Amino acid sequence: MQHIKVYSTHHCPWCVRAKALLDARGLDYEEINISADTDRTREMVERSGRRTVPQIFIDDQPIGGFVELSALDQKGKLN
Repeated sequence: MQHIKVYSTHHCPWCVRAKALLDARGLDYEEINISADTDRTREMVERSGRRTVPQIFIDDQPIGGFVELSALDQKGKLN
């Protein structure tokens, strides 16, 4: 089973969409809310090279945000 990690913030519509897609596919994921956590924000940037949310990792590999997650889903690669 894949390990999915989603870095998100409280008021991010793309984060909501990414989590909704994962929920719709019945996939478990670990959410890390970085809204007020500078250490976790720094961790996300170091791991992904990006400052935007969501940042999604599958099996510790950065895949990007909602757009990239949706593209994987459309190719049938989330199952």
